[in-house]
Amino acid sequence: MPRLGFVGLGTMGMPMAAHLLEKGHDVMVWSRTPGKADSLVVKGARLAASIEELGSKCGIVFLCVNRTEDVRECIAGLIDGNPQSEIQKLTIVDHSTISPSAAKEIHHEVGAKGVAFVDAPITGGSMGAQRGQLTVFCGGEQESIEPVLRYIKAYAKRAERVGGPGAGQMMKMANQIAVGGTLLALCESLAFASKAGLDLPQTRELLSGGAAGSWAFENYGPKILERDWSPGFTVENQRKDFAYVLEAAEKLGLDVPGTKLVDGLLAKLEDEGHGGWTTAALFEVMSRSPV
Repeated sequence: MPRLGFVGLGTMGMPMAAHLLEKGHDVMVWSRTPGKADSLVVKGARLAASIEELGSKCGIVFLCVNRTEDVRECIAGLIDGNPQSEIQKLTIVDHSTISPSAAKEIHHEVGAKGVAFVDAPITGGSMGAQRGQLTVFCGGEQESIEPVLRYIKAYAKRAERVGGPGAGQMMKMANQIAVGGTLLALCESLAFASKAGLDLPQTRELLSGGAAGSWAFENYGPKILERDWSPGFTVENQRKDFAYVLEAAEKLGLDVPGTKLVDGLLAKLEDEGHGGWTTAALFEVMSRSPV
């Protein structure tokens, strides 16, 4: 079995890497933040001194970073920092959410150097990562995706190929459009119920059990009841993803008015210095009286 590399030990990546270790895989990790990987090293992970070392010593490297620029920076270290003979059998699986057009470009760029690339964004939130219950959208060639699925299943309840290069990111864009809509529905509904003097715990319980029920009601509803705005998925990250949605929609010649609306409402929180709050804090905006 190949040694697995993991880069991006944040809210999502840390538990994902831990699941790989729990399944008995040989995992090497790297973080630019000193001490970030310590808990994984205790569990048996090897610590790379540099991302270049990770690229030279691993057959499959998983990325779970933030933006397109971060992915490109990691790939430069993994590939350009090593002789071509050492990276020709390397497969890079990118779990980050990035621009779909950039994902397609990266496929072709690294493919020309003999490196396989799978764009494989994830959904399911931090709880899904902790429970090993993520859903993964895989874009790329079948021969690149098939060998990595056994490892992805360490932290995913479902992982499937959805098309060629860039298709995984396109599926994630569709996912984020739906996420934005259900987030708005939840926050607007509970803000209305609160203004109407209804009991919010009862409202959330009754609505989530009927046609209004959704993942947002189940997972974000309790945070709203507690006014707990700790992330979770942050406002600034949701807006980052929406920017990629809007870019992709423009290239498709498609209007996405719902996404634009939710993005604008979340922008109010970010402008007030609350970009690090969970997206469920949209409830605060929806609860305000119109000016």
